[in-house]
Amino acid sequence: MLEIVVILVILMLDQGSKIIAADWLTTLPDNTYPLIQDIFHLSYVENRGAAFGMLQNGRVYFLIVTVIVCVAIAVFLFKERGKLHFLLRFSLALIVGGALGNFIDRAYLGYVRDMFYAVCINFAVFNVADSAICVGSALLFLDLMFFKGKYLFEDKPKAAQDDAEEDAPRTQDVDGDTKTVPIVSVKQESLEEDED
Repeated sequence: MLEIVVILVILMLDQGSKIIAADWLTTLPDNTYPLIQDIFHLSYVENRGAAFGMLQNGRVYFLIVTVIVCVAIAVFLFKERGKLHFLLRFSLALIVGGALGNFIDRAYLGYVRDMFYAVCINFAVFNVADSAICVGSALLFLDLMFFKGKYLFEDKPKAAQDDAEEDAPRTQDVDGDTKTVPIVSVKQESLEEDED
């Protein structure tokens, strides 16, 4: 449910901002409105490449890659849902939401509408979808490197965890003293009975 909400919010913000930019900024000189003069502008640009204007005129390639990536992430989220914690699910949803936002533009218009321009660092013009992909990727990297995500693929299967818990030593009260006593698992007892 979280993933669907995040994806829908990103799509609404992305498509809404693109519609406003295309309708409003195109009526201004140079298609630009300075929010903070020479620092941050709203500038309407039609990008026929990937994020931040890279790899121009690769529309079919980007459409195919987007479908493959989104389907792979969706399958992963569905199959591993019980094992995934909040940050991992949130970061993957941001990536999918951003990818779908730009996918819609490429599929219907043949280009992606960008409007945010950090003039002070002369950075490429970008949009909400690009931002979602970058933030999601950064969170995913941090999670997989430093937080719970790094243990995702190291977890024991549930059956192995249950067996380990069964075989773990227990404390037992013997003549008023608490002592640690190993508990023999049911599987081990059955093996010993078979040998007799």
